Amino acid sequence: MPIKNHYGHGKLLLTSEYSVLDGAMALAIPTSYGQSMKVKATRKSDLYWKSYDTEGNEWFSAQISLMDFSSVKTTDQKKSDYLQKLLKGAVRLNSEFLSKWNGFDVKTTLEFDKSWGLGSSSTLTYLVAQWADVHPMMLHFKVSNGSGYDVACAGSDLPINYQLDGDTINYTPIEYEPSFSDNLYFIYLNQKQSSVDGIKYYLDKGKQKKTLAKKLTKITESIIDCSSISKFIDLITEHEAAVAEHLSLETVKSQHFSDFNGGIKSLGAWGGDFILAASDDGVSTVKSYFSQKGYDVIIPYREMIFSEKEVEVVG
Repeated sequence: MPIKNHYGHGKLLLTSEYSVLDGAMALAIPTSYGQSMKVKATRKSDLYWKSYDTEGNEWFSAQISLMDFSSVKTTDQKKSDYLQKLLKGAVRLNSEFLSKWNGFDVKTTLEFDKSWGLGSSSTLTYLVAQWADVHPMMLHFKVSNGSGYDVACAGSDLPINYQLDGDTINYTPIEYEPSFSDNLYFIYLNQKQSSVDGIKYYLDKGKQKKTLAKKLTKITESIIDCSSISKFIDLITEHEAAVAEHLSLETVKSQHFSDFNGGIKSLGAWGGDFILAASDDGVSTVKSYFSQKGYDVIIPYREMIFSEKEVEVVG
């Protein structure tokens, strides 16, 4: 039986973390690291799922009954529950999905370390939506309270402007290639941060959410139009200060990198995953600075960001 192949990009939210939930315009980018999925119909009656990491090691498996979506067996019940939720949501959107009298072997493979926070869940949502032939955003909102920017990134080959307006989702692919890309770096902070916990913390801060959203929208627009590294550093510093004040938290630069020559911005849920560093110091100086502080995952902007140029075929 033929094997169907699906693929989704990872994601990074450059601006408007948290506040994107309250209507702030956000700049989000698909990463060059993603997740693939292979689906093969079988004569078996159940769904057999196996997930592999970047080293080819199995990190999750499940056997799921296609009669009632219960776990026959699994290595991680919580992950299995989320997978069942996705499958049920997809069936609600497309009643023909999984309606045939056969089972499936499914294999997913990550291209990034699953602790990095680049979207193992959002790419999974996108992959299941592709398989089920349903709209990824509709499936996302069936199973999650998140903004959905990450699922939008999974299917985009360009950076996107993403904005929620009540029940309306607006996202537009844009050309975003700052002239100072070589001065930008992503540094992993060696700890996974729960986006669910981060969102809950933000939502518990009831003050002035709309005011913050307007401020971050203006900063995002300025960042998209920015043409100099010095102005970019000023903008991300302003962004950090605004979010820090709202959350009553210290910025990551003041906490850990106060002597860094440049700007530093938190990404996603504060306190974990990646940060963005901007500096007009040379690459060796920047890498040496973070390495000496114990941070060894330092990825230049151009390596992290997916570009359509990467898949162009030279004839």
